[in-house]
Amino acid sequence: MSVTTIANRYARALADVIIERRETTEVAAELNKFAQMIAEHSQLRDVFASPVLAAERKRAVLNELLARMSPRQTTANFLQLLLSNSRLHDLDQMLRALSNELDARTNIVSAEITTAREISEQEQSMLRNQLKAATGKDVRLQFRTDPAIIGGVVTRIGSLVYDGSIKSQLAQMKQRLISGVR
Repeated sequence: MSVTTIANRYARALADVIIERRETTEVAAELNKFAQMIAEHSQLRDVFASPVLAAERKRAVLNELLARMSPRQTTANFLQLLLSNSRLHDLDQMLRALSNELDARTNIVSAEITTAREISEQEQSMLRNQLKAATGKDVRLQFRTDPAIIGGVVTRIGSLVYDGSIKSQLAQMKQRLISGVR
């Protein structure tokens, strides 16, 4: 079974619990803080990923970290469950899966917008409204710039890509010209 499948299962179960307990924002923030701490300290990452270290030692390290963080019981229980199932090293993927699960349950879709230059607030609002109308969902936008696209907009929603860039249009024109010559 793939790590993504496993992460999705954990995410669904955790989402059920934190929504029921109305701890969604707090638990997600605490888990992100823990993941950031692990990412910043390679020794911690190595401890939790090591198949050589005894589970008791890993549990002692986790308990010390939890004592310093003082997270909600739900957060602590989830991290201890991951440790018990040798999945703590997959926490980043589980957090991505949790974010996706919570978005799906609240009818939110994330979109990455790439433009050749920075765009104004008015243009951002217009794009948000168009995507909301197209998807029927609230849209969380993330903007990037990439001068290589020359102009236009490239929008990525999940695995779907809408490429309205000038670079793409020029490539299509080139392909049609080449095909027409043969």
